[in-house]
Amino acid sequence: MSVGVPALVDLIDASLPQTQCKECDFEACRPYAQAVVDGEASIDRCRPGGEHTLRQISQLMGIDPAPYLKTVMDQFRPASIVRIDLDTCIGCVKCIQVCPVDAIVGAPKRAHVVLEDVCTGCNLCIEPCPVDCIHEHAIDNPTVHDRRMQDQSRARFERRMVRLKRQADEKSRAFSKAQKLISGVTS
Repeated sequence: MSVGVPALVDLIDASLPQTQCKECDFEACRPYAQAVVDGEASIDRCRPGGEHTLRQISQLMGIDPAPYLKTVMDQFRPASIVRIDLDTCIGCVKCIQVCPVDAIVGAPKRAHVVLEDVCTGCNLCIEPCPVDCIHEHAIDNPTVHDRRMQDQSRARFERRMVRLKRQADEKSRAFSKAQKLISGVTS
């Protein structure tokens, strides 16, 4: 029995670690899965997925994983989380804005905290930090990226995307309303 394209994308997406790290050069895990199915991306681009993910994707795609194994082993990034040095954090919220799963909480001008049981280890928060107070830490128990964690991360990412779209729509409506009010005043 053959698997349809949407179902294949779902299966490949489910095999990815759901870090939403963008290291594959796609905005998230699902777009990468879609690109693999569409033949626009190779099966060896998931750095945190490692050999296990490569083998799952190769089996789903019917591709021999052997030619991709060296690349995967060379680029593999073990599971990790980040921690924020509370004594150094200035509360700039730049890390909160880029976290794909809302694993960082805090308020402006207050130290932020990483919810370690939610952090996917994407490391997207490290670079925008102006005071270098965010540091990667290896996970002692790499099973943190098990199916439950993958499902939780995917759900948190999807909720965040819905929230950001809703906020953008609200902002756009408010801007349009303001423009109408301004044009009514100037006419």
